[in-house]
Amino acid sequence: MSATNTTTDNTPRLALANITKQYPGCLANDHISLSLEPGEIHALLGENGAGKSTLVKTIYGIVAPDKGTIFWNGRPVEIRSPAHARDLGIGMVFQHFSLFETLTVKQNIELCLTPAQLHEIGDLAKRIRELSDHYQLNVDPERYVHSLSIGERQRVEIMRCLVQSVSLLILDEPTSVLTPQEVEGLFRIMRTLSAEGCSILFISHKLNEVTEVCHHATILRGGKVIDTCVPSEETPNSIAKMMVGDLAEQDAGYRKAQGTKPVLVSKGLSLSAKQPFGTSLKNINFELKAGEILGIAGVAGNGQDELMAAISGEDGRPLANVLFLDGTEIGRANAGKRRRLGLTYVPEERLGRGAVPEMSLTENMLLTNHKPFVKHGWVNWQQAKSYTQGLIERFRVKCHGDHSEARSLSGGNLQKFIVGREIEQEPKVLMCSHPTWGVDVGAALAIHQALLELRDQGAAILLISEDIDELFLLADRMGALCDGHLSPIVATESTSIEQIGEWMAGTFIDIEAANP
Repeated sequence: MSATNTTTDNTPRLALANITKQYPGCLANDHISLSLEPGEIHALLGENGAGKSTLVKTIYGIVAPDKGTIFWNGRPVEIRSPAHARDLGIGMVFQHFSLFETLTVKQNIELCLTPAQLHEIGDLAKRIRELSDHYQLNVDPERYVHSLSIGERQRVEIMRCLVQSVSLLILDEPTSVLTPQEVEGLFRIMRTLSAEGCSILFISHKLNEVTEVCHHATILRGGKVIDTCVPSEETPNSIAKMMVGDLAEQDAGYRKAQGTKPVLVSKGLSLSAKQPFGTSLKNINFELKAGEILGIAGVAGNGQDELMAAISGEDGRPLANVLFLDGTEIGRANAGKRRRLGLTYVPEERLGRGAVPEMSLTENMLLTNHKPFVKHGWVNWQQAKSYTQGLIERFRVKCHGDHSEARSLSGGNLQKFIVGREIEQEPKVLMCSHPTWGVDVGAALAIHQALLELRDQGAAILLISEDIDELFLLADRMGALCDGHLSPIVATESTSIEQIGEWMAGTFIDIEAANP
């Protein structure tokens, strides 16, 4: 059951020597060196654009380095492809899973195995069950993927690596879609693998998790290794300073606010799912008040997208006497009218929904805020560009100017632009979905402060996030979604991560069923 270990006691499992990768106009990796020992859990840290993705893609054979050497169990290798990486014993679980929903767990795992591997394993379903029992993964080989929760799907991805007897497992933001209980389960699996000699390369923006589970950390900035540390001897704040300097003081906690009058009200919102694997909304009731942030927790796929689409008007189906904005019934209004009434929206998907990739920042600004710059069908481009440049400066968006295409910005900078664009419209209600998803520490801090300033100006903010720490940091009141049901809404200071985690798993649904 243990991971393959062909090294001597003094030989690293993986060693990188001066790995360099140049793209047009960008030195992604600049002479990076690091090593992982057998059984070591090693964190790879850095803000967006620091070079983490390029480095792990090099290790996994997706990209080839321009210079430098990779040593595997003490021997230099050229990793030609992901298949070659897996043959060596390197597995990777990406942030976005690559599973076919209409196939079973066994069928998905079978797709990544060669005929020789299948012959050697024999009964694949039996092997999956053996590994599941050993690592307490609770993976059923016969279940269809579409019936699995996000946490269960992640365990399938890990199982896919274990079946191939990996001795290095790369985990890219593995906890971003898990409940607190599922995170603890993942850490238990990681520690078991580590004890058996499997090395783990762990990428995360959640620095409290790094200090809890990792033995060593390498910090990248601008494509270079700028520091290393033993996380257990550091704090999240000290590691953040290593990553982005003194500008990245960690959010130490903000005062909570008490809202005033209800601004956005949902009365018994029920709506069937539009998509085959979507989630129906079931009797959603809440009041969002002016001057507060209402946080909604939940594992992905439990109705968050459907709730935001219904409130924003993106769903398009009329809802009579269900949704009210500042006393006005909006359930039958289209998305444009809801915006004109004071509802703005930061969607989860930055490119494609939050911004059009090929359009300039000025054009993307006009998509949701065209009224001040359009008269009789003509755009005043000079005013629009000047306004956009001011937006870029106010929210410290790193780009070449208002003419920059949205797709040319890093994720964090594009998110700051989108959040700023919506905030600057002075909304009555701002809906924000996963505002710091995949965003580095410095950008997350800037977004947090912008949201809090908007709240303190009297706006109401509906914040949906899978980052439970972020919700406890920002939200004044909070609840959780599970299978389209909304839990009770409670003051953040009167609840706990454990209770919200249980609600994310649906315990409140059983209580409601028992007390109709």
